[in-house]
Amino acid sequence: MDLIARISEHFGDSARLKMDAMDTLAVPIALAVEHMSECLLADGKILSCGNGGSAADAQHFSSELVNRFEIERPGLAAIALSTDTSILTSIANDYDFSLVFAKQVTALGREGDILLAISTSGNSRNVIEAIRAAHARDMRVIALTGNGGGQIDELLRDDDVHICVPATSTARIQEVHLLTIHCLCDGIDCLILGVE
Repeated sequence: MDLIARISEHFGDSARLKMDAMDTLAVPIALAVEHMSECLLADGKILSCGNGGSAADAQHFSSELVNRFEIERPGLAAIALSTDTSILTSIANDYDFSLVFAKQVTALGREGDILLAISTSGNSRNVIEAIRAAHARDMRVIALTGNGGGQIDELLRDDDVHICVPATSTARIQEVHLLTIHCLCDGIDCLILGVE
């Protein structure tokens, strides 16, 4: 096996997908930035959730808002719902794993808040239940998916935003999700701080 060629292929595939997806995703990412900025300026908060690598992405997004991205600013209200093991395991044990995020959305979410729902397949049951809970709380949803959007695409309302990566490979979708998260953080900073 030629590892150098294989690694080079990964780099090439990732770069091509990002460039190919740029025109498709720029508009929904910009719309998500506007909604998130409005939410934060109105003293709302952004809850985020996902499984596995998407859980890490949810945490990454929240950490960039609460601490800072690239510009010094006061912290912004964001909570990753995948971080509290006591909450996650108690809900999974007492109810069902499909409710680990939904029960948190119901407890913490308020009208005007936003749920950032991350699922590479668009079919994660617990993320789907979180979206349902967010809608019940009159929260807008920003969905970050791939693979055609799966069941999540069918759940979204007209005022939600769907950022669906046009790919089927989980690794490639996650790579574009990370870039998207950085675009969201940068855009929020620019709108809130008035950066040109």
